[in-house]
Amino acid sequence: KYMDFAGLIEEAIGTLTHNKMRTGLAVLGIIIGICSVIALISLGQGSQKAIENQIQSLGSNLLTISPGGQSSGGIRSAAGSGTTLTLEDAKAIENSPQITTVSSVSPEYSGRSQVVAGRNNTNSQIIGVYPEYFTIHKVDIASGNSISERDVEGMTKVAVLGPQVAVDLFGEGIDPIGKTIRAGGQTLKIIGITVSKGGTGFNSSDDSIYVPLSTAQKQLFGASNLTSIAVEASSSEVMTQAQDEIGYLLLARHKLSDPSEADFSIFSQNDILNTASQVTGTFTTLLGGIAAISLLVGGIGIMNIMLVTVTERTREIGLRKAL
Repeated sequence: KYMDFAGLIEEAIGTLTHNKMRTGLAVLGIIIGICSVIALISLGQGSQKAIENQIQSLGSNLLTISPGGQSSGGIRSAAGSGTTLTLEDAKAIENSPQITTVSSVSPEYSGRSQVVAGRNNTNSQIIGVYPEYFTIHKVDIASGNSISERDVEGMTKVAVLGPQVAVDLFGEGIDPIGKTIRAGGQTLKIIGITVSKGGTGFNSSDDSIYVPLSTAQKQLFGASNLTSIAVEASSSEVMTQAQDEIGYLLLARHKLSDPSEADFSIFSQNDILNTASQVTGTFTTLLGGIAAISLLVGGIGIMNIMLVTVTERTREIGLRKAL
């Protein structure tokens, strides 16, 4: 039996080497089919991981509270456009004994403004922040200083620039720390530059300017409300509980009894991650399907080659069996 098996192997190798072109095409079909499956599925999974990492880079265990839309004449405007969140709400979340699952709170006011430095100008997002903002949102300082508690209390006219804003206003390779910019009719002194996090669009941290919250509200935009409150839960396991605790506290503070009438919205980072995972999961499945089709086509091609090979040798096989 061993000799029969060895003979079969020897004959198979001989047949393969006899028809080198046919063997090469068959092997090429197998290689391309398998490689396409591996490559496309890896691409889908890599994209999913990259999106998850980008969302996580916005902050860990993050909850974002936005004001509800304002109602006017029976028409409700978009969520986030209202003025229902205040600094007192943020302080209540931080200090209330009802809240047991929160480790940090960051009250925020953001708006867009034309910013001028010398002859250069740009339209940037200006964010009024507390010092906690930089920890919660994982925004690091590359050089200079961050916004301090003293800056917020003293309503100082200082600014921390994202790297893209710094380049737009002062050019490449120029250190803007100590220089001044004008925004909203006020002159702001630059005290720091943040580390680049990548990303584009209106809400990119690289294209943002950070100022003390009090300065943004009272001197730049003339507002008393907040545009958002960012909350860091103490762990990923208690995010749902934190969402519930904050929701009930704000309902009580805003004198609302029915949760359906809430004048605010709470977005969980987990919700965003789950949505992104569903989208990228569908994308991965689609890529896997395309790869499977290419593998099937390759398999059919190989099957045809093998069928031709056997058909060509029908007489030889019959003669061998007869002998």
